[in-house]
Amino acid sequence: MRLVYLLSAIVLAAGMALGGWFVGTSLVKSREPLRIVTVKGLSERPVKADLGFWPIRFVATGPNLETARSGLEASERAVRQFLTSKGFEEADIGVQNITVEDRYAGYNAGNTPDDVRFVLTEDMLVTSRDVDALADASRSVADLLRSGVVFSSDAYSAGPSFVFTGINDLKSEMLTEATQRARDTAEQFADESGANVGDIQTANQGVFEILPAVDIPNDRPDKQIDKRVRVVTTITYFLTD
Repeated sequence: MRLVYLLSAIVLAAGMALGGWFVGTSLVKSREPLRIVTVKGLSERPVKADLGFWPIRFVATGPNLETARSGLEASERAVRQFLTSKGFEEADIGVQNITVEDRYAGYNAGNTPDDVRFVLTEDMLVTSRDVDALADASRSVADLLRSGVVFSSDAYSAGPSFVFTGINDLKSEMLTEATQRARDTAEQFADESGANVGDIQTANQGVFEILPAVDIPNDRPDKQIDKRVRVVTTITYFLTD
C-alpha cells in the first residue's frame, strides 16, 4: 500500500513539474517580440472616360417678358440645331431649369436700362457616352456665339465634365495585383533581414481613386477624358525564421 502511495506521489510531482515547465515556456514565448512587417502595394490602370456631361447656360433679355421669352426660345432652337448637327439625339438633350429675373424689382432698379428689364436664363444639359463627340462640340461653341446665343459668364468657360463608370470591372484584377506587389515587397524585406514571410495579420484594401491622367495645377480634373484608376493596399505579414 505504501508503494502505491509513493508511486502516486511521484506521478503527481512529475505532473506538476511538467505543467510548470509548459507554463514557463508559454510565458517566455509570450514575451518574445512580435515580428511583423507592414507593406503597401500599388496598382494603377489608364482608362478613358465613358460618360460625359455638358451643362449649357444661356440668357436672353428684353424690355418685357414676351420679348425676352422670344429671345430665349430662339437661342434654345439654335443650341438644339447645333447639337443635332454634331450627332446628338434629342434624348441626349434636356432642359434643367429656366429662371426669370425682373431687374426693376431689385435694389438697384433705378440704374437698370429699360431694354434689359427682364433677364431669362435657361440651363440645358447634354449627356452622352460619346465623349469624343462631346469634347469636339464644346470646342466649337463659337459657332453658337455667331448664331446670336448669349452665354452666361460662368457657363461659357465651364465646359463638359467626363467620368469613368467601369471601375467595378477592374476592382478584382487590381486588388490582386496590389496584393501581390505588397507580398513581393514583404519578401524582399524578409530576405534582407534573414526571415520568411508568414501569414497575413491585417489587410486594408484601400480606396479606389479615379484621377486625371495628367495632374495640371489649378485645372478641373473632370475636364480630362483620359484618366487613371489607382488603389493602394496596406498589408501586415508575420515574419518567421
